[in-house]
Amino acid sequence: MKKTLFILSLVLLSKLSFSQPPIQIEKNGDGNPIIFLPGFTSPGSVWDETIANLSITYETHVVSYAGFNGLEPIGTPWYEPIKTKLINYIKEENLSNLTIIGHSMGGNLAIELAAAFDEEISGLILIESLPCMRDLMMPGVPASSLQYDSPYNNQMLNMPEDAFNNVALSMARNMTNKEDKVEILAGWSVVADRKTYVYGYTDLLKLDLRPQLNDIQTKTLILGATFPSREMSQQTFDKQYGNLKNKTIELADNSKHFIMFDRPEWLYSQINNYLVKDVEQN
Repeated sequence: MKKTLFILSLVLLSKLSFSQPPIQIEKNGDGNPIIFLPGFTSPGSVWDETIANLSITYETHVVSYAGFNGLEPIGTPWYEPIKTKLINYIKEENLSNLTIIGHSMGGNLAIELAAAFDEEISGLILIESLPCMRDLMMPGVPASSLQYDSPYNNQMLNMPEDAFNNVALSMARNMTNKEDKVEILAGWSVVADRKTYVYGYTDLLKLDLRPQLNDIQTKTLILGATFPSREMSQQTFDKQYGNLKNKTIELADNSKHFIMFDRPEWLYSQINNYLVKDVEQN
């Protein structure tokens, strides 16, 4: 009996020791640190050209998420372990004078980190990110009504590959104006772990980070696209970020969700101008 318990303990320890981490981080460069957080399904490499066009040298920490870009999945819940690991990473690395740049879902994580580390955060840039997607996509629907086991989720899980590919292509066309980027975006969804894709999105729809905006003192740059129209986008960002006091909102014309594809030079300019002012103030 003791031998059996000993073996079971070894097996459990082995699983805990070698379990898939919720994030992978690539650290490069010297200078003040910047954490780059990609959006849902996006690999960390989506930031490569942005980093290459920074006007000042920084220590960059580029994040990728479990279940995407060939990384092993972690199961459910998916979002919460990612947030927790990022919080622990900032503590372990003893990061200070830190800038966080997040796109889409990465912006949600950036908000959480900025609220948790007020004094350590010197800069915050949120790109095409909303603190409560559900309010825009499913107005009036409470988070409690969203479950992993639902007819829609089960349909997505059981969808044949060719049908899922078509869905991914259709969604990608609504995210960029660049035809040569459509297949790249769709490919990120297709190669994703299907359960991570389906259940992870449920996690995101449950989020409402608008109350946490009250806890953020960092001067924040919010960058959005004018798709489907400038007026609608401005109204959405004004409403969603009403609780964030120290903010500037800038909108990129002729761009959809992936501003780094549709208006890269505009994006680089906005980021660099913000970072230079941040350096001057500190």
